[in-house]
Amino acid sequence: MHHHEKTAFLKFFITYFISVALLILAAGFFYYLQMQNHLLKSEEFSLIEYARHIKLHLSMDGYRDGTYSHRFVTKPGEDIDIRNFTASDKSFIKYLPTKKPYYYLQILKKKNAFNKKLFELKVKIWTLQVLLLLIFAFISYKLAKNALKPLQESISTLDKFAKDLIHDLNTPVTSIKLNMKLLEKKEECSENLALQRVKKSVETISELHENLTILLQEETFQLQQLNLCKITQEIVQTQQQIYPDIRFVQECSNLTVKLNDHAIKQILQNIISNACKYNVAGGYVKIYNDEKALYIQNSGPKIESPEKIFDRAYSSDERSSGIGLDIVSRLARAMNIEIQVKTDEESNTFILTLR
Repeated sequence: MHHHEKTAFLKFFITYFISVALLILAAGFFYYLQMQNHLLKSEEFSLIEYARHIKLHLSMDGYRDGTYSHRFVTKPGEDIDIRNFTASDKSFIKYLPTKKPYYYLQILKKKNAFNKKLFELKVKIWTLQVLLLLIFAFISYKLAKNALKPLQESISTLDKFAKDLIHDLNTPVTSIKLNMKLLEKKEECSENLALQRVKKSVETISELHENLTILLQEETFQLQQLNLCKITQEIVQTQQQIYPDIRFVQECSNLTVKLNDHAIKQILQNIISNACKYNVAGGYVKIYNDEKALYIQNSGPKIESPEKIFDRAYSSDERSSGIGLDIVSRLARAMNIEIQVKTDEESNTFILTLR
């Protein structure tokens, strides 16, 4: 599953599941309040029924377990609302009037049975809610999978088209590069400005071709233990030939991480190449590491919008297509690499945090 497919799947699943979960939890909460109120009403009615047995001198055989108790109390000058019903930590209490003014029958009932019923009610509701959440989690998963099918079909079609296009581009690009080398050997062509511009354009197309080739392999990445310091040294050796005026400083040592060989090489190639391309005359490129972080620093003009440089097609230079760093970002995300950019007036630093 592609990264964007996973993102779409998770967004759909989480949105649907959380919406349903909130409804289930809210329904359970209000059901609990309703049932709790019903139990309290039952307790109040049981107190009234107990008082009726006392007043009518009915049989008390069902009330001899010690749950109920009563006494007569006086509350001079105080009228008690007939609807009174209170609860202490251990008992329910209700006052019922008698024939004598300010003389009341106080009924008490222990809360043990009520607390047990309330606990059983909570267990029942939580069990039902967990069961419903599991059911709707499964339904959310199925719906999310089904919702992704049209997207997956479209992506599959586009991937096939892109792979065919890249494959077909390989032959003419290789042919143009070979013919360019033959033309450069001719003295009358070596200083031709138009030919140099064509050469630059061919190099751009070739670089883009390599980037897209690696990117389309994202879903079949094979990970292996790699020494990043050794890879950067190989890339630097190539860049030194292209940019002889730039001073390269390598302080990278003992940085071995499990990554895809082609993808990490393309990431480092793009970043180091840009560090050279957008540098100042006589500038430097410094590569060093700190535990699980790789730093690529270059002298040069300050990057004006570091938060935008990984956006597709963004470029502050008309010579660049802007797609290179977008591909870097996508490849890094596929391998769980975090990339940060720090910039000031004197230098720009790319930080690759490897996990």
